[in-house]
Amino acid sequence: MDIIFIRELRIQTRIGIYDWEKQAPQTVQLDLEIGLRGSHAAHSDRIEDTIDYAAVVADIRKLFTQQHFSLLEHAAESIAQLLMQDFKAPWLRVTVAKLAPLAGVRQLGVSIERGKKQNA
Repeated sequence: MDIIFIRELRIQTRIGIYDWEKQAPQTVQLDLEIGLRGSHAAHSDRIEDTIDYAAVVADIRKLFTQQHFSLLEHAAESIAQLLMQDFKAPWLRVTVAKLAPLAGVRQLGVSIERGKKQNA
């Protein structure tokens, strides 16, 4: 399986359950691995045969502006559903992390994996 990855996508958003988290935006960092159906793009060199990562980034940014997430888990699942439904990803791994959310913590977050990883 060919995999597209997007690392350290940073988004300013309001996320969390505490009042102070709902008041001020904070940075979340996303790491994505998105499986492709086959290796067609490697041979065709056509964007139509792959997942357009610029469109993925734009749609994820839009998702975070349209919706408030209380939990990182819900944010990760919403991203996964977007990628599987709109981009037809057969497999993916999404990591969502808050940066410096607590004193002495560089980042905390959640990783989820959805779909079935296909053999080459």
